[in-house]
Amino acid sequence: MSRVDEPRVAGTGARAERAANPPRPSPLWALALFRSELTTTLRRWRTLALLGVLALIPILIGVAVKIETSDGGSFGGGRGGDGQGPAFFAQITNNGIFLVFASLAATLPVFLPMVIAVIAGDTIAGEAGSGTLRYLLVAPAGRTRLLLAKFTTTMAFCLIATLVVAFSGLVTGALLFPLGDVTLISGITVSFDEALLRALGVAALVALSLVGIATVGLFISTLTSSGIAAMATTVGLVITAQILDTIPQLHAIHPYLFPHYWLSFADLLREPVYWDELVKNLGLQGLYVAVFGSAAWARFTAKDITA
Repeated sequence: MSRVDEPRVAGTGARAERAANPPRPSPLWALALFRSELTTTLRRWRTLALLGVLALIPILIGVAVKIETSDGGSFGGGRGGDGQGPAFFAQITNNGIFLVFASLAATLPVFLPMVIAVIAGDTIAGEAGSGTLRYLLVAPAGRTRLLLAKFTTTMAFCLIATLVVAFSGLVTGALLFPLGDVTLISGITVSFDEALLRALGVAALVALSLVGIATVGLFISTLTSSGIAAMATTVGLVITAQILDTIPQLHAIHPYLFPHYWLSFADLLREPVYWDELVKNLGLQGLYVAVFGSAAWARFTAKDITA
């Protein structure tokens, strides 16, 4: 071998070593990946349309209540202190902040989980169907980091969607109804500032209540290359779980269904706060995240993206 060839051989060996041991991405690179995923999700017209529908619901509720009460009627007699949706509706005319709670109670059983199901179901399957998934994995992210970025994006969207409903309800309630001290479900009156803090806590609890179905949707998204199929399956699971939760004969499985404790956020509007069902709800959502998050990772790391 000539001396001229020695540097070339050495360079080839160095490139081979770098290929076999690629540099690990820095934490800042992982943060940039999450920011890119979140920005891409929020820029889609479908996402903006879904958020627009969520923002419109509190406005429609507020206008309906305003028209009903201006005609001399009463809206939603309610069941007093049981913490369900109708009790919030009955209080809207007395204090506009109750429109926040009523809007969350109205959207949580159907609209919010369906929006989350659409976004979560499209995370992996949509990229695979359009052929962009293989290009994403060309970057030094690795499948685990990419899946984690998509999972974090989905969780962030749960919070964003919930805050859109809450903010729209607060603004509409402030424009159409009086604001002031708030009488909680327990009959104790708190200041408006404390009520705002509780409203923020309620929004956070609602967002956390959605992480279970979001993780299930992420797992389903790893099973197919059709975004529509993944979204439809996830939405179907939401509807099925809601139906099963209303059948008394199936009471044994109710505590294990992800929507069973969704309306427990009303317990944050008591004094003292009832923590029992709140803790059960958070524990159940954490169980879904652990089980289906692990299943999504196992499936995605072994998924054939070249097909």
